[in-house]
Amino acid sequence: MSHAVPQLVPGAGVPLQARSMRAAVYRGKGHVVVEHVPVPDIGPGEVLLRVAACGICGTDIKKIQHGFIPPPQILGHEIAGTVVEVGSGVTRWKPGDRAVSFHHIPCGQCFYCERKLFSQCPTYKKVGVTAGFDPNGGGFAEYVRIMPWIAERGMVAIPPDVSFEEATFVEPVNTCLKAIEKARVATGETVVVIGQGPIGLLLMLLARDAGATVVTSDPLPARRERSLRYGAAAACDPAEGALLEAAKTHSHGRGADIVFLAVPNPELVRESLTLARPGGRVLLFAQNDPLMKIEFPAAAVGVEEKEILGSYSASVDLQEQSARLVFERRLPLRELISHRLPLDQMEHALSLAARPAGDSLKVVILP
Repeated sequence: MSHAVPQLVPGAGVPLQARSMRAAVYRGKGHVVVEHVPVPDIGPGEVLLRVAACGICGTDIKKIQHGFIPPPQILGHEIAGTVVEVGSGVTRWKPGDRAVSFHHIPCGQCFYCERKLFSQCPTYKKVGVTAGFDPNGGGFAEYVRIMPWIAERGMVAIPPDVSFEEATFVEPVNTCLKAIEKARVATGETVVVIGQGPIGLLLMLLARDAGATVVTSDPLPARRERSLRYGAAAACDPAEGALLEAAKTHSHGRGADIVFLAVPNPELVRESLTLARPGGRVLLFAQNDPLMKIEFPAAAVGVEEKEILGSYSASVDLQEQSARLVFERRLPLRELISHRLPLDQMEHALSLAARPAGDSLKVVILP
């Protein structure tokens, strides 16, 4: 298979393929090491992106902490950077272009795509961005190789006035927007969001944008304060046990129309069902652990007709809408970033993201 003629990184002086790069390599359960690895080669239809910023996602944390994936791998999928090389046949991108890259894109033609269940598409399940080893995003590295179907349909140009840090939110905003649509949030409804970390805050902001009244819960005072500042009708400390009362107060005594569970704690599923009114909906956003088991009263579903919903990953048909929300600064995304850290501080960055305290929120890696 022929490869594109290597182009140079401005000022680098040697072809990219002759160079090594730094990457945070997952080497086993709870173990990530910053190493030197080869800059990925690209082939026809592919793009090489110099990573400028990559957000840490809760899914990255779970994979690392629990050892859900075989090592070695390079994680990180909330990626923004600059195109430095393109393979033969690439017409949409050229060196110097600034772009966000998704890491999953569906085929658009299969049984699941026809029903807009894009994340169940076999092509979607294949990761199309890598920094080496088995593809798994690769954003915790200096360069990533973007495969043809992602380069063609999964990259979004970043406007000149938008920072790379802001642009990393396009993918997580998309996942949250998908959850809002999946839960059918409507004007005038009462929504409860359990957890006010970066994802919980995005769910709260997007539910408000959809016209709902939102009640939130989080054990950290700084997060509750921020939730109120961004428009939550009430923000409760779960230790005080006042969340059900708050939900009823803002729903004429019925309970929440929708509950988003943005905390990976199976014990909270039962509470979420209690918070929901008869016929209400509970969306499990953080329950993507393959080993997690969940128990709940069957009557909550079988008699009270409450729905339990799931929402996984991003949706290709929300790509433009999520990008507009970020690029037009309709959400206070820059304020959600509490820490910007280099690759050399990857261990500290993962610790901050896994065990939040004080005013810590979104952690972004700047390779």
